[in-house]
Amino acid sequence: MDTHKEQELMKVMLKNSKTIAVVGLSDKTHRTSYQISKAMQALGYRIIPVNPYVDFVLGERAYSSILDVKEKVDLINIFRRSDKVYDIAEEICKTDAPYVWMQQGVVNKEAANLLKENNKEVVMDQCIKVAHAVLLK
Repeated sequence: MDTHKEQELMKVMLKNSKTIAVVGLSDKTHRTSYQISKAMQALGYRIIPVNPYVDFVLGERAYSSILDVKEKVDLINIFRRSDKVYDIAEEICKTDAPYVWMQQGVVNKEAANLLKENNKEVVMDQCIKVAHAVLLK
């Protein structure tokens, strides 16, 4: 995808999303997933943690799997190692969430292709907080 098209897609995702499920959101305040999710929460997004090892993060109940989240999710942000993403993508395909965002450093082309084949819009290897700061000034 060319840079301009990707930037337009990121803008659409950020503008059309209110609720973000964050797969791999840590409750450790020094972790990048926590810091970025906290910043997005401060910008007005509802953050839903998806991490089987925590109960609550950022004042929200955590879920073990994206399939356990019962409320409407607009965007799924993935903070997991690239080699773990395909299994997560298979689960995401079973949800109604239209947008999937793989954080900076998270790259899995097979997962991205699977998601696209299942009508998901996908951004890969981009920081959602930086994109918001740059694209939605």
